[in-house]
Amino acid sequence: MSIKIALIMCIALAPLGAQELKMPPNLDRLAAKASEVVDVTLDANLLQLAGRFLSDKDADDAKVKKLVAGLKGIYVKSFEFEKAGEYQDSDVEPLRAQLRSPAWSRIVGVRSQKSGQNSEVYIKTENGKIGGLAIVSTEPKELTIVSIEGSIDPDQLSELGGHFGIPKIEPDSQHKNGKPSKDE
Repeated sequence: MSIKIALIMCIALAPLGAQELKMPPNLDRLAAKASEVVDVTLDANLLQLAGRFLSDKDADDAKVKKLVAGLKGIYVKSFEFEKAGEYQDSDVEPLRAQLRSPAWSRIVGVRSQKSGQNSEVYIKTENGKIGGLAIVSTEPKELTIVSIEGSIDPDQLSELGGHFGIPKIEPDSQHKNGKPSKDE
């Protein structure tokens, strides 16, 4: 599952608060085996620093700046491998163990026997409010984990696209009048 799809799933969620999901240190060892690695670690200080470079005069930059002000961190780890079997479920187990705690709830689960793709979205609730978000996506040759910490309005989440290395989410321009284009 791409980061773009993960962000689209995030848009449907309620406002986010703080989270304390810890990336397992064993995931860093997978980088040596992977043919492609994405490792984004933006803590609150880096997000605030980056926000200073956004213009208040540009409408899009101003929206992103406001959004970033409420974030405590964006963390992404993604590994792409040349062949299946380069990583094991046991590499992801320490993370999943955290997500099995009573505070976390799995709200989306997609599993394909045919392709071997599994995607899960978890939220952490605190005092009746959503306090964290985690996305875990596994494929035979790819592993992606996304964690977003901090207070954020999910309607604003798409505004992060195109900033801080996060892909821009564009509306599907190939559909007109609800009908797929000839290319689909």
